[in-house]
Amino acid sequence: MSLSSEIESLLFIASKPLTVKKMADLVGKDKKEIEETLQELVAKYSEKKQGIKLMHHGSKFDLVSSPANAKVVRKFLKDELTGELTRPSLEALSIIAYRGPVTKGELEMIRGVNCSLILRNLLIRGLIEAEEDKKDGLTYYRITFDFMRYLGISDVKELPDFEELNRDKNLEDLLKEEETKSGEM
Repeated sequence: MSLSSEIESLLFIASKPLTVKKMADLVGKDKKEIEETLQELVAKYSEKKQGIKLMHHGSKFDLVSSPANAKVVRKFLKDELTGELTRPSLEALSIIAYRGPVTKGELEMIRGVNCSLILRNLLIRGLIEAEEDKKDGLTYYRITFDFMRYLGISDVKELPDFEELNRDKNLEDLLKEEETKSGEM
């Protein structure tokens, strides 16, 4: 796997811009190699009339849609933001509501699929919020006050069967088992 490919994948799945340092830590390369590869990618995406652009500001980089496609992207986002939530979005939102705060990894472990786009959609709609824990470097997702207001509750504990579903024994065992497996690798 090439460094360029790894960086593209990280930027694609990230729900927010990534710093050069974060990418260097994730791929195990030094910052200079990452910066050189990012410059190659910037040139690659600038040359061609593609639907994706590599945007950068300071040491942060993000993959974004091309401004030339703004009309179709705006139409899609309007449908995504005003339309009903999909079943996968509702599942993810329920998990975050009952188990939150949760990391993307925990959510994906529970659902069994990549949740990047779902998280981005829920963030854009203002139903969830993300907070990075500086100690462990992980981003945690939780429901917002707006979502609770929409449901007409003042505390997540008012959700139906909250105590039972919040700390389900089988789910706790599964998460601990996966954590142990990933720690052994």
